[in-house]
Amino acid sequence: MTRTTTFNMLLLSLCVIGVGCVHRIQVAPLSGSASSITIPRTLQAVISPISMEGPDHRPGIVLLEWSHLDLKQAVLQYLQQRDSFASVSLDPADLTLRVVTKLTLTSRSGLYHYRIGLQAEMSEGVRLIKTYRAEHTAVGSPVRWVTASDRDPIETALQAALEDLMMQVEADRRIYISRTEQPSQELTYK
Repeated sequence: MTRTTTFNMLLLSLCVIGVGCVHRIQVAPLSGSASSITIPRTLQAVISPISMEGPDHRPGIVLLEWSHLDLKQAVLQYLQQRDSFASVSLDPADLTLRVVTKLTLTSRSGLYHYRIGLQAEMSEGVRLIKTYRAEHTAVGSPVRWVTASDRDPIETALQAALEDLMMQVEADRRIYISRTEQPSQELTYK
């Protein structure tokens, strides 16, 4: 074999190994139980694509793929299980909760740390009512050899961040209830 052929085979082998080791994760954060605080309004969940940063604040996390569809389904399922609203869907509703998710992976003290940050806006029609922030970090393993080494701490951090976010929303129940109790204004002609 020529030197060029050997080099090309080595390069091809590295590409195949690299592609085969991508951690494609799916998460399913579960609500501990249905919320005791209910808001008798319907909710539309709008979930933006994930923003990811790797170690040393570089964009992207090498060998990790977390699809926008999976995140959207995970957040929607969590909100439905929590049962804080009359109903939760991706369809237009009384209220709209827009959620932006950021995953940051750092390495400290020989362990990987997975931080999920959620920034959310609650609106009614085009009118913004309130913004929320929630963040949680989960500690992973010292190596990322298998998919579970990424999936498990990401799922844990997402679940805790969603729990915090929904506790904030539920604490503002009075804001959302008062909007349903406002008397309708009828037009009168004189």
